[in-house]
Amino acid sequence: MQRNKRQLTAFGVLVKKTLIEKGMTQVQLAQEVGTSNKYLNLILYGDRSGDKYLHHIARVLDLDPEVLKKIA
Repeated sequence: MQRNKRQLTAFGVLVKKTLIEKGMTQVQLAQEVGTSNKYLNLILYGDRSGDKYLHHIARVLDLDPEVLKKIA
């Protein structure tokens, strides 16, 4: 029996890529935006919408919030 591997959303891929480019960790991002790493992970994998945090994530990562809204 194979277990389905969870996949990042397009939003999650962009965030992870940007974190690597900026030399930041997901834990650091979670702290900056005021949430837990676990909850941020749920947002990146599409299990939670994260609407409350999108502008904060955009600000910290210097991304366009409108672009994030479209792919989140």
